[in-house]
Amino acid sequence: MNQIKFTRESVGEILVLPIAKDGDRVRVQSSDSKIDVKSIEKVLAKIGASAEVDEVIKIPLPDGKIIVATGLGAIASNYDAELLRRAAGSAARSLNGEKSATFSFPVKSSSHLSAVAEGAALGAYVFTEFKGTTKKDLKPALDQIVIQSNLIDSLNTKDIAKRTEVIAKYTFLIRDLINTPPSHLTPAIFADQMKKLATSLKLNVEILDEKALKSKGYGGITAVGQGSANPPRLLRISYKPKSAKKHFALVGKGITFDTGGLALKPANGMEAMKCDMGGAAAVIATVLAAAELKLNVGIDAWAPMAENMVSDTATRPSDIIKIYGGKTVEVLNPDAEGRLILADALMRAQEFNKNLDGIIDVATLTGAQVVALGSRTSAVMTNNEELAEQFLISAKAAGEAFWPMPLPEELRASLDSPVADIANIGERMGGMLVAGLFLKEFVSNPWLHLDIAGPAFNEGKAHGYTPVGGTGVSLRSLISLFSSME
Repeated sequence: MNQIKFTRESVGEILVLPIAKDGDRVRVQSSDSKIDVKSIEKVLAKIGASAEVDEVIKIPLPDGKIIVATGLGAIASNYDAELLRRAAGSAARSLNGEKSATFSFPVKSSSHLSAVAEGAALGAYVFTEFKGTTKKDLKPALDQIVIQSNLIDSLNTKDIAKRTEVIAKYTFLIRDLINTPPSHLTPAIFADQMKKLATSLKLNVEILDEKALKSKGYGGITAVGQGSANPPRLLRISYKPKSAKKHFALVGKGITFDTGGLALKPANGMEAMKCDMGGAAAVIATVLAAAELKLNVGIDAWAPMAENMVSDTATRPSDIIKIYGGKTVEVLNPDAEGRLILADALMRAQEFNKNLDGIIDVATLTGAQVVALGSRTSAVMTNNEELAEQFLISAKAAGEAFWPMPLPEELRASLDSPVADIANIGERMGGMLVAGLFLKEFVSNPWLHLDIAGPAFNEGKAHGYTPVGGTGVSLRSLISLFSSME
């Protein structure tokens, strides 16, 4: 894990400096007046530095030290915190194999300081768990992150360091879980591993196995999981501070692998479906992080887990199942399985705590989300605009891109079934919204639906503090939201 330290003056062998474009010139943007800025700018001009976002240039000095220049884009008098976070992350990604680096950024507030520390910490990530003979050739992530700032005397850097380390720790947990192949992360293994982490923090944990799920009426989880040799699970982790005045439930989609079931997905791209438990990983990591940070908000995290496979026992198109609480669903498409397991968990979460201030589900739910918003912006749907506005403000502060989407009433009729209470798919156009409307049928509390299908798993190039593979999206936003409610 990264160590976060703070210093008044730049120290160490590696110095990370942000650079910005000022007309035809590239300018160093640092808060340390003792740095020889002019000499560095001359070198940058000679080598043709652009200062574009995600550009990283290493400059060796005669004394053996290294300057790492990281781009901010156009020069500004006051940089956006997320831009600083990304620039620090890009630099950290380039420093694998190094023990320590000092980041000297134009920090003007506590949010700036936190952003730089967070970006550097999140960028210092590598996943080598399943490397074999080549593992010895791989460089470990940057170990120690030192942040230079003139503000450290006036800010509580101890708290900033602690929060940053916790955020990085649990973001890495999400990434590791998503990057783990389904051969090593079945529902049972997933649930048991998370139970160990939760009990180490003295949190209350409950796991329902396939027999309990069937006997207690969890028809959605049972139906999705019945085609697999690896049976389903429902995990609950509860964090309940004695003085908490707000109580929330988090529900995360935990499909450990999604073949599409009898609505089999194309082979091309199916390997990425190991990420379909990203929502479950996110809500579990959030409750663990909240407990470690001692946030004064009660949280029940629910993770329905199943493997959606093809077999002679798999759920068929036109099968009718009964969701926990009694509502029946005609399964027209077995590949619209995430909403079925979420429905069970949403119903149970509200029954478990009848005094919730809100319920939030997180899910890699629809391909339509990626079509609508791309691979870096997640969707928010809601039955409560006040809660949605709180969340969007918190997400912006955390540096995560979320966008509000509607739940149009006219699309609801497409979910009508002639033989059951509701069908699991409806109108194809606006499929992300239709999925949200389906889930809305199972909530009565203030509710947010976060569709993170694209942003949860980066299939493109690494950028900023975001690696290839699992990203950890939504944890920072949720922690920001709950922190604002203390």
